[in-house]
Amino acid sequence: MTDVTLESAHTAAMSIPVAKLNHAVLYVRDATKAADFYGRVFGFEVVESAFGGRAVFMRAGGGENHHDLGLFSVGEDAPRPQRGSVGLYHLAWEVPTIDDLAAAARTLSDERALSGASDHGVSKSLYGADPDGNEFEIMWRVPREAWGEFENKGAVMPLDLDAELKRWGAAGAARA
Repeated sequence: MTDVTLESAHTAAMSIPVAKLNHAVLYVRDATKAADFYGRVFGFEVVESAFGGRAVFMRAGGGENHHDLGLFSVGEDAPRPQRGSVGLYHLAWEVPTIDDLAAAARTLSDERALSGASDHGVSKSLYGADPDGNEFEIMWRVPREAWGEFENKGAVMPLDLDAELKRWGAAGAARA
């Protein structure tokens, strides 16, 4: 296996100037049921329900995209995604503040959808899955000037959300 360097991963001859991820589309057993989950948990609103509810397009609250999430029904008997198989691992949704991340932890716990949490140095992350087993990450990005030693390396450490709230949250922001 070859290590990929920044130089080899980004070549001028084949560079596509991606600015951000605009939307994601998922196959789910029932798009209407999945839309209910994403509406309750993420506050996404339905932009359009098409093909008798077999396709649902949703927008994040205050979002500027036509849709941030598309859901396509494949049937109730469809198998769940197999962990470790080739394909999408997870989607990462960014929240504006660490306080929002703490609120997300409570929401995901209430929904029994929270499966983990990690401190990546450059971000603080929660992990969960929708009712069809599609994994997602809810993350808060640490201010760039505080990335320090994590600027050019990946890290997976335990997340102490209470400590991060004291450091970065509304109550601690004045002291940061």
